[in-house]
Amino acid sequence: MFRPFDPYGTATGLTAALLGTPVLRAGKPSFGIAQTVIAGAPAAVREVAVLDRPFCTLLHFEREGRRNDPRMLLVAPLAGHFAVMMRDTVAALLPDHDVFVTDWADARQVPLKAGPFGLADNIGTVMDFLRHLGPETHVMGLCQSAVPALAATALLAAMDDRATPRSLILMAGTVDPRVGVTRVDRLLAGRSLDWYERNVIVTVPAGPPGAGRRIYPGVVQLAGLLAYLARHIADGRELARKLALDDGLDALRHPFFAHYVTMMDLTAEFFLENVQAVFRGHDLPRGRLRWRGQTVQPAAISRTALMTVEGDQDDVSGPGQTRAAQDLCAGIPADRRAHYVQPGVGHFGTYHGARWRDEIVPRIRDFVRARA
Repeated sequence: MFRPFDPYGTATGLTAALLGTPVLRAGKPSFGIAQTVIAGAPAAVREVAVLDRPFCTLLHFEREGRRNDPRMLLVAPLAGHFAVMMRDTVAALLPDHDVFVTDWADARQVPLKAGPFGLADNIGTVMDFLRHLGPETHVMGLCQSAVPALAATALLAAMDDRATPRSLILMAGTVDPRVGVTRVDRLLAGRSLDWYERNVIVTVPAGPPGAGRRIYPGVVQLAGLLAYLARHIADGRELARKLALDDGLDALRHPFFAHYVTMMDLTAEFFLENVQAVFRGHDLPRGRLRWRGQTVQPAAISRTALMTVEGDQDDVSGPGQTRAAQDLCAGIPADRRAHYVQPGVGHFGTYHGARWRDEIVPRIRDFVRARA
């Protein structure tokens, strides 16, 4: 039996009250994006599974009457939320981009015979999907996925692979947690891997398809997320404002809170490797991150344009952590770089809500089209 680990602070009464709600095992929510607007005219949208792997499906949001818009691979974070947490991100990109998304599987639902899935597999999946999509693809990494998106790009560049993306957009990502250190960074780095093994890793019981698989359960992460939410409510910060006035594109049918509290399980090996490589070892910025025997070298990137985006109130991936990619990618010419700090938003406001749609998306659209 595990003891709840709260990576965002001490669990509260609100946390305890909500931990037993049915939403915990309600299943994967749907994106529910049936329509977008292209050049002022409505266009139907259809979700198509392009590649189906045990741990991830490559989803294409196919638009009716699609144009020759830039192809964008959105790498959803493998951080406990389902990819549908990025619904507002996808919806805002669709009018001007041909969007594909990494739809990660709930580890509880993946049979043991599918084998393990660690950080190297996370990076490898991004590389495989970029190769499938082909040259001229643009890739976006958010939050946890900033490191695998950057690593995949660097590895493809070092191989001189035709699938090396045209541009790389990193948003609110923990590229270097030594910069702008947050409470989350300190708490994740403050425990040994042995402590995590003993306290938060469990085995899926008989019944689900993933019976016997070792996992980091979504219920454990939810305890921290609810405590984090409680602190924002107490202090009147970003999440409190989102609860009071949900500024999502379709807040009535797809409320932010419902996506925020619907969690999935991660494989134990991925969780432990990610904690060690990103938060404890700082392997990428220290030049020590390896992928299947090969050192990841961001400086190998030269032809891919780089844009980094941060929120000035981000208390998960602190300001400066994503911008660190600019220094690591020393081979990219200055005229192919951009960095933007969005005023008045925290972690979630960088990819959800009115400021994401009205202020960040136009900058990304212009950056991508200048390189398309």
